[in-house]
Amino acid sequence: MKIIDTHSHMYLEQFDSDRDECMKRALDQGVALTLLPNIDSASIASLKQTVKDYSHQCMGMMGLHPCSVKSDFQKELAIIKDELIKGKYVAVGETGIDLYWDKSTLDIQIEAFKEQIEWSKQLNLPIVIHARDSFQEIFDVLDEVHTSKLRGVFHCFSGSVEQAKKALSYNGFYLGIGGVATFKNSGLDKVLTEIGTERLMLETDAPYLTPHPFRGKRNETAYTKIVAEKLSSIFKMEIGEIADITNINAIKLFNLSELE
Repeated sequence: MKIIDTHSHMYLEQFDSDRDECMKRALDQGVALTLLPNIDSASIASLKQTVKDYSHQCMGMMGLHPCSVKSDFQKELAIIKDELIKGKYVAVGETGIDLYWDKSTLDIQIEAFKEQIEWSKQLNLPIVIHARDSFQEIFDVLDEVHTSKLRGVFHCFSGSVEQAKKALSYNGFYLGIGGVATFKNSGLDKVLTEIGTERLMLETDAPYLTPHPFRGKRNETAYTKIVAEKLSSIFKMEIGEIADITNINAIKLFNLSELE
């Protein structure tokens, strides 16, 4: 059995002392491929180096995280767009809207989000959406700009049944499911049983949102298997079936090669 972690920040400094060991553990747990979303211009070099060092395991995305959208965001976008065009990336991301940390930047977050959506359309790449306390704002943007050319994933989905159904009403979109599904009181298990497995993908968001029983410690891409096991329990399916369904979805969305 092989698994794809569709969202992990294994290039961050939290892994500088033991990245080799982490990536070996990932392979040992069946995590054959890890997709790395960018944060901002400062993270490009470490992301690229990680993809180079683990070229058999990692592929990159390129975008500007909403928490990095500041007054100089147009300068950041210019740097990131240049890298996106000249590099080899499987998606635009991560981007989106985050109103948990700073509501005052909503207007420029929307502007940056819309610009990256346009890149997605122009380059025929999927978009990876970060949505924290911002589903309605993101839906408002997508209602305005969504076309048949746009496809993507709501990364680390933790919303309601209604929000899940709205997200999936956009043709070509999926839900990324991570450690939150293992949290005792998240309620995500009930949401997932309502919507089924057809448009789900696995992720970790390492080093964040560590699944139970390691919650409170650093997350890593090897823990994608724990998420797969949780979905296996929720849907009463074999873990291999969950891996197959989510892998097919990831391969389709990100235009990946089949896992050997």
